[in-house]
Amino acid sequence: MEDVLSWGLAVVRVAQSFASPALTLAMKVVSAGGTIYLYGILLPFAAWCVDYRFGVQLALLSVFSGLLNAWLKVLFAQPRPYQLDASLGLAKEPSYGLPSGHSQSSAVFWGVAASRLPRLVGVSLAIGIPLIVGFSRIYLGVHFPTDVFAGWAIGGMIAVAWLVFGSDITRFVSVQNVRLKILAAAVAAFFMNMLNREETGLAGLFLGVAGGAAFLPELGGYRAAGTLPAKAARYGIGMAGAGLIYFGLKAILPGEGDQSYALFRFARYGLLGAWISLGAPLAFIRLGLAEAEMPMTAGGTGIP
Repeated sequence: MEDVLSWGLAVVRVAQSFASPALTLAMKVVSAGGTIYLYGILLPFAAWCVDYRFGVQLALLSVFSGLLNAWLKVLFAQPRPYQLDASLGLAKEPSYGLPSGHSQSSAVFWGVAASRLPRLVGVSLAIGIPLIVGFSRIYLGVHFPTDVFAGWAIGGMIAVAWLVFGSDITRFVSVQNVRLKILAAAVAAFFMNMLNREETGLAGLFLGVAGGAAFLPELGGYRAAGTLPAKAARYGIGMAGAGLIYFGLKAILPGEGDQSYALFRFARYGLLGAWISLGAPLAFIRLGLAEAEMPMTAGGTGIP
């Protein structure tokens, strides 16, 4: 392992031999292309304005990938390059290094999203974005090349597995009872918390998104089609609501250091996920900015 890390340090030094303030700034911007913040912008847009089911599926895959990555980091507990050579630290991160979360998340997101884009565009993004994101992480001194390779491999496997088996999984889940779907999501979230008790937010987000998506068809479903002004209004209102939940609750709920912080973090992210997959779509329909898939019956549901 020491030989691998020594080789990795040498690669980082070579990458930084071209360093300049402008290039470092550019690499930090590129690196942001692999963060949850970017996908927190793109995933709601996909669900609300492009294809609701696909957006939800991609969100759940991204959350699963993020939690798996966080668990593997703790499992391997590998330091980052700048922790072995402080001169290489052009950026800092609070967690362990192996595997690279930025590389993994970009491989999952763009690998799956490529299936809905024109072939040339999709393939270019699925290959190009993870490559440049991975290089930026090496350049910044926050990952060894092996961290990046592992992130690409894991993210690629998740993306390929979904592209091969996703349709079958979707068909199987779609015919299950709503109570069973929500129970399955709750059990999955429980085991997610058991795997990584330090990161309850991702488990809460998974439960919120999955639970909301399971319940929405009971209320008539949601169509993402519409005019450009309607989609713009949806996105603005939806993101405003998401910001209110995320930042508003963060301001009033107990913070880090409080013994109940993990529980309230789980709840906050759960509400955020439920807003994305259930609350916002229902609000758009009520405001006349979107349509339900099925008309509401006298009994109050969209089920014939």
